[in-house]
Amino acid sequence: MYGEETRPVRIPCGLLAEVTAILDHYRRRRGPTQGPGGMMPVATPNITLPLPLYESRISAGFPSPADDSLEAALDLNAYLVKNPAATFLVRVEGDSMTGAGIHHGDVIVVDRSLEARDGKVVVAVLNGELTVKRLGYRNSRPVLFPENPRYPPIPVGDDADFLVWGVVTSVLHKV
Repeated sequence: MYGEETRPVRIPCGLLAEVTAILDHYRRRRGPTQGPGGMMPVATPNITLPLPLYESRISAGFPSPADDSLEAALDLNAYLVKNPAATFLVRVEGDSMTGAGIHHGDVIVVDRSLEARDGKVVVAVLNGELTVKRLGYRNSRPVLFPENPRYPPIPVGDDADFLVWGVVTSVLHKV
């Protein structure tokens, strides 16, 4: 179905519906320019890129004298990714989350192992469309809240095809 060799995989019964929904979503979203893997994340080698981290902090208020004392090397993978097997990156399109510091073109870090609780920014699939919004509840029903006053909240109806994919943990934003 995906244009490559397959092998059997055992899936816990409790995750079967979620895995099936994810595969169905990818099957529906795959287009002619997306290749045999559709939108599936590409497995990349575990790359460590330590960067210098200085002990001194930089003031966002009044300037302070800087020093050159190096604290340690900072590996961005270790800093941003707590559970590599459950984490993926995705690029954001649109401006509905600017109030949360998430802008068009930013890359968000999403952890599927975290609980999607009230108030968390999540990546969800709603009726076959991926979206990033703040999860909330009204009358015990999920509502997806944008962080831009130009957009209304999106109530999730009883008949909606709704699945939370994961919780946003970080935003990579170019200045």
